[in-house]
Amino acid sequence: MDKRQAIGSWLSGPRAAAEDMGVDFGYRGQGLGLPESGPGAIAPLGRRFGALFIDWALCLLVSYALLSGRDAQVAGNWALLVFLVLSLVTVGTVGATPGKLLLKLRVIGEGGVRLSLPKAVLRSVLVVLVIPAVVWDRDTRGLHDRLSRAVQIRV
Repeated sequence: MDKRQAIGSWLSGPRAAAEDMGVDFGYRGQGLGLPESGPGAIAPLGRRFGALFIDWALCLLVSYALLSGRDAQVAGNWALLVFLVLSLVTVGTVGATPGKLLLKLRVIGEGGVRLSLPKAVLRSVLVVLVIPAVVWDRDTRGLHDRLSRAVQIRV
């Protein structure tokens, strides 16, 4: 075996090496029974990050205008609490934050059911902790979604 090929395999990771050996992992969401594309498919990362950016900007605006006494540094601290409340209320009731609604995304439970309130609370708390949200599986579901048995889909 050529040394460059071995280094390329090592850099590409175990999934690329397994695919080179003929392992078929399927598409994202296949194991959850979701379609490959279109409505109901796993939400793309770009839209999910965009929705998070919109929600965070909204929370910063609310905390700056209403809670911080117009102090930008204090507003950043309050924004985390506002984000938690926003996520609890919106995901727990309509299944989407304002950013997700704008970008046509929704949070549902595994199996296509509505996410229950206790699971929405767990998911929201884990999102605020950040680390669970940046640890993903092969379906690009964060640890916060896996633990709360939730899926972010396209609408």
